[in-house]
Amino acid sequence: MLSSPFGSTAAAVRAWVEGWVVSRGASDPVPQPWGLTVDVGLPHHATRHVMTDADEATVRKLAEAYAAPAVALKIFLPPETVAPWLGPEWVSDGPGWLMTTPLRPWPGAAAPGDGPEGYTVKSWQRGGVTRLLVTAPDGGFAARGQVAPTGRTAVVDQVETAPAHRRKGLGALVMRTLQNAAYEQGASVGILGATTEGRGLYESLNWQVHAPLVSVTYSMPTDSRPPSSTRATRS
Repeated sequence: MLSSPFGSTAAAVRAWVEGWVVSRGASDPVPQPWGLTVDVGLPHHATRHVMTDADEATVRKLAEAYAAPAVALKIFLPPETVAPWLGPEWVSDGPGWLMTTPLRPWPGAAAPGDGPEGYTVKSWQRGGVTRLLVTAPDGGFAARGQVAPTGRTAVVDQVETAPAHRRKGLGALVMRTLQNAAYEQGASVGILGATTEGRGLYESLNWQVHAPLVSVTYSMPTDSRPPSSTRATRS
């Protein structure tokens, strides 16, 4: 792995969590001997326990202590290392990576309303988070992303392109625009959690892998699951 703006994986993870909770409107992180606990408050993602210092004994201990539906563990070790420490009830989201980059002004960012031919770029800020939406020529969803600066660092989050609009440069457009927005707000380092699908895009924009990211969520056996929760308000 290449050099990183952070001196250690623990420092990078703390910066990622600090920005992630702002981006998602989650609870303040609660320090633990092994890392941080964050309440997210969603039916499918109630709480996450993020380990800045993980070994076999710690992972096994947390997997036993926090075995409850919608609870997630985030572990910054190779998947093949972690897999033997967890039972089948802990379901992986697939390979992931913690990635970082120095922030600098990017050419090719979009101004509000300005996008590739036929596309429209919309941007707004709320609660310290800059959100970007790209709509298709018919007005439908094409791509999105958001960034949460927290001082020196900024977390890029929720980057997504609709399947019908991929390979048109929209992901790169979203990333460059979000990076510029964070830079203009004083951030000098970007950090994000990447999926397999996103890693290639980020590497093309000079992001570097800092650490592997294993994300697992507890899933109760089917015959033991309670009824689903009922939504009482509309989204």
